[in-house]
Amino acid sequence: MTTTFTDETRERAREIIARYPADRSRSALLPLLHLVQSEEGYVSPAGVEFCAEVLGLNKAQVGAVATFYTMYKRRPTGDYLVSVCTNTMCNVLGGQEVYDTLAEHLGVGHDETTADGKVTLEHAECLAACDYGPVMTVNYDFFDGVDPQTAVGVVDQLRAGDRPMPTRGARLCTLKEMSVQLAGFADEREGAVADGGPGEPTLRGLRLAEQHGISVPGYDPNTPIRSKAEADRAAAEAKAKADAEKAKAEADKAAAEAKAQAAKPAPAAEPEPAPAAPGVAVPVDGAPPVPRDAQQAQAAGAAANPPAGDRKPAGDDAEAQERSLKEAEAQQ
Repeated sequence: MTTTFTDETRERAREIIARYPADRSRSALLPLLHLVQSEEGYVSPAGVEFCAEVLGLNKAQVGAVATFYTMYKRRPTGDYLVSVCTNTMCNVLGGQEVYDTLAEHLGVGHDETTADGKVTLEHAECLAACDYGPVMTVNYDFFDGVDPQTAVGVVDQLRAGDRPMPTRGARLCTLKEMSVQLAGFADEREGAVADGGPGEPTLRGLRLAEQHGISVPGYDPNTPIRSKAEADRAAAEAKAKADAEKAKAEADKAAAEAKAQAAKPAPAAEPEPAPAAPGVAVPVDGAPPVPRDAQQAQAAGAAANPPAGDRKPAGDDAEAQERSLKEAEAQQ
């Protein structure tokens, strides 16, 4: 059967999508899945197709999300989803016995719905209320410290058309009504959020803090919660203040460095190097000659100093040569 979603649902879908930036519209998928579940009681193939259509996704992308989260039901679910915690703490306290008793009383198993369409039963791994165990929820509202008899009494009231008051929280609503809230729309029922209060285990920490005089430094419980605009303005002011302090610190640091540099004594002049002895000075400036330049200089030097006829180095005159010969003869 093909579902045709109402004009109200389509209008709400457009409102949900408008909550997100244009390039982040797929972020609206989670509340949209709750929205289609509020109309059908579960996320049907038609609901998946509807979400894909309004977001420009394919059905595989939508289906992957819908099958990941357990709060999205993929087959028709009763008006009241009864979840019994069977995890360690609640199980030790009798949670499994509560579940088994309800399963026998209702004639259904896990994720199955009674013939009248009123109650769907499931066991839950954890309902995040270990200090109240064994815990059971009806459409995610808590019934604390249940035993098999009280649990049976609750489901019998639900099937009779009554809405028993949860231990904590607001008045009970159907799964479809709850899905509207999870999609981000207010519950318009009278007293929907006016009843219920925290249980004593929840307040135990507060009681101990009061008893021992423990409090958060500077915390005023009467401080009103700021609106988003006020919070954004405060954040902008804090950032501007931090930026100004950073700029001032950098300017102070630069001024201190400049002052320290100015206070330093001028460096003493380095003494001029003594002139080198003739023939031993090594040029230090300029690039070294390339091989071709060296070869040309060597050739020029050889041309200017031809060897003597006796093969001695050029530069010895005849008188010096004769003196050397005489000295050699005298030594014989």
